[in-house]
Amino acid sequence: MDALPPSLPPDRCPGILRPHVAADGALVRLRVPGGQLPDGALRALSAVSVACADGDVHLTSRGNLQIRGIELDECGGVPSALSEAVTATGLLPSASHERVRNIVASPLTGLCGGLADVRPLVRELDAGLCADPALADLPGRFLFGIDDGRGDIAAMRCDLTAILRDPAVSTIVIGDLRGPTVPLAQVPATLIRLARHFAGIRDSVWHVRQLPRAGAEIGGRDPAPRPPACTMPYGTLGGAVSVLVPL
Repeated sequence: MDALPPSLPPDRCPGILRPHVAADGALVRLRVPGGQLPDGALRALSAVSVACADGDVHLTSRGNLQIRGIELDECGGVPSALSEAVTATGLLPSASHERVRNIVASPLTGLCGGLADVRPLVRELDAGLCADPALADLPGRFLFGIDDGRGDIAAMRCDLTAILRDPAVSTIVIGDLRGPTVPLAQVPATLIRLARHFAGIRDSVWHVRQLPRAGAEIGGRDPAPRPPACTMPYGTLGGAVSVLVPL
């Protein structure tokens, strides 16, 4: 039996219910699976940041949001106005799973390019993730990715990545290893199953690549080929402006 690596400390990724204290005050991170914000959410977050934090809403490299410069209450919690505003936006659908809803997807999917619109897959994966009690034990650094075939998310080396090969079929990459090829409709359930397997055997490791066999334990096989360089278009899309934010 392969030995697990030495135990890692618990990850310290912040959430709205577990703020991190930084030099400029506390910060919270809000998961935005696939970059899909509910209507009016950004406006509401901007207003509550002005009232309770530094006045800005910050973008993270995983497409999530952060609010910084928060003054915590005497119990070490965020102001009730902030937590209530976040809940009202719909960005906290599950208190137990708030830090594990890390899902990135091709930003322009369904708008420009790509083999298919993967936004419905993101929503189904997020719902399935929140509904599974076992997945609340995933580390806050664990990352799901859904690539619509253009190669932008595949290059991020997520823990579990679904990469479309044609409009109806996706290959699952487990760490750096090739996993099963499944119909598009089965992508969310397959990612949930693999994540549950990882959660059951991970001990204290944060990522699939840190397992003794680098993901072969949960179904990875041969090394997955490196994706080609992404040539994602940016510009004007039907009257809207799309820009690349350097991170």
